[in-house]
Amino acid sequence: MNILKLVARNLLRRRGRFIFTLLGITIGMASFVALLSLGGNMRQEVAGQAQNLGGNLVIVPDDLCVYNQIAIITGEAISESLHFDAFERIAAIEGLTAIPHLTQRTAINNQMITVTGILPAETKDFRGWEMAEGEFFASPDQHAAIIGPGTVNRFDLAVGDVLTIRGEEFPIIGILAETNSNDDVTVHLPLAVVQRIFERDGLVSYISATIDNLENAETYAAAIMDVANVNVATNEQLLGSVLTILASVNITLQMVAGVALIAAAFGIINTMMTAVYERRREIGILQAIGGKSSAIFKIFVLESGLYGLFGGLLGVGAGFLVSIVAAPIVAQSNADLLKGVEMGANINAMLVVTTVAFSLVISVLAGLYPAWKAAKLTPVEAMSHEK
Repeated sequence: MNILKLVARNLLRRRGRFIFTLLGITIGMASFVALLSLGGNMRQEVAGQAQNLGGNLVIVPDDLCVYNQIAIITGEAISESLHFDAFERIAAIEGLTAIPHLTQRTAINNQMITVTGILPAETKDFRGWEMAEGEFFASPDQHAAIIGPGTVNRFDLAVGDVLTIRGEEFPIIGILAETNSNDDVTVHLPLAVVQRIFERDGLVSYISATIDNLENAETYAAAIMDVANVNVATNEQLLGSVLTILASVNITLQMVAGVALIAAAFGIINTMMTAVYERRREIGILQAIGGKSSAIFKIFVLESGLYGLFGGLLGVGAGFLVSIVAAPIVAQSNADLLKGVEMGANINAMLVVTTVAFSLVISVLAGLYPAWKAAKLTPVEAMSHEK
């Protein structure tokens, strides 16, 4: 008795049932892949941006909402602000180097983009910027713009083009070399210019600072809070706080995926129980010609396992496509929470292997009870039922 040939024949005997059961596990695993892919992408994006913030400390307004901490990492605009004189007092602390940022949102060609006000010379040194094309700002209030390579690609811009921001025209004088941070997708203007055109005179969004020894972070934090009404966090603390927020989103996504998987598992159980009932006579014949209960058990477990294997493989492909389509929809519908986090598909080898293995395990487990029921039948019980 060739078990594999028998299993293949049994699966394809009811082609409609086979297809619909396979679709059930495929949809369940596709949901699993798509949701974990989106969640993993959010974490990866935020972690990558945090590593490129520059400096050791992030100084934010005392009343900054915890959800706006994502905006700090991704370079989005935040509603709370600090007075520039607070920055001056902080920058005067010995052993500390600080730069201010004023982030605002505007539309270019009907698409939203971040505009950041900077102190040109100080920010260039602090961030280690290099120019890919053109020139850097020649003065702290120059009426010009510098953009990142991501902005170049998004709007098909070049040095010499003109950007209209809040009704004023700004010539693009330079393009930054790639930094792999939100600087790549930002329009940079002198701080004084952004304060004026966005009517934010004397204000900044947050301050980045660097210290020589991170072990003294608490001492510097205390000194900073002595001179200004602010909150201070290390990049790692800020990242941890933001990832805690995203963890709640991931848990929700995983719960939704879990429901889909449970539904798929019950679909397999139903299919296999129906197969046991319909094939009682066949089971009796196998037993009558010497087939052992263990062989019958193995046949049904293999059948359910193949549902999981094929469903897992198809689910990976379908989930990847769904995550690509769903990413911009999720980002747009949760813009206030995600604050500029770039959504996308994060499919890696580990997720593929885990998904297929998980699908296989769930399907095998779902097939254990039907297989046990089939193996438990005696030849008399099996042969006494008509097909």
